[in-house]
Amino acid sequence: MPHLVILYTGNLDAVTDMAALCRSLADTMLAVRDEADKPVFPPGGIRVLAYPAAHSAVADGGAAGLAAGQGGDYGFVYLNLRMARGRSAAVHADTGRRLEATAKAHFAPLLARQPVGVTLQIDEGPEVFDAKNSSLHPLFTAPPRSG
Repeated sequence: MPHLVILYTGNLDAVTDMAALCRSLADTMLAVRDEADKPVFPPGGIRVLAYPAAHSAVADGGAAGLAAGQGGDYGFVYLNLRMARGRSAAVHADTGRRLEATAKAHFAPLLARQPVGVTLQIDEGPEVFDAKNSSLHPLFTAPPRSG
């Protein structure tokens, strides 16, 4: 944890670089610090994953966009950050603002050209089961090798 999952309409693959968005969002998460100026998210735990929907229906199917001369290619992006409990409301809000700013900057050119909805939500909740197996975390906690 934390995991940021992006679900989006597949038509956006042709008009935006989702891999670049993933990297930008991960970098944003790496920069978030808490009230004690400590990193909020462990580098080895950050995951940003984007999945295009093979099938989708957005709004009225494009009729309004066609009538407005916008081509009717509606798009939608849902970003959901799931983080473990224990962070303050201020950290939640700061994280949300930072991620929203990153997403808005990425999608600004696209939003100017066609109708696209972008939603960001942050969830924190009690886990009923939580198992982790990873060889990533030691990469960020091991002392540097001399060499």
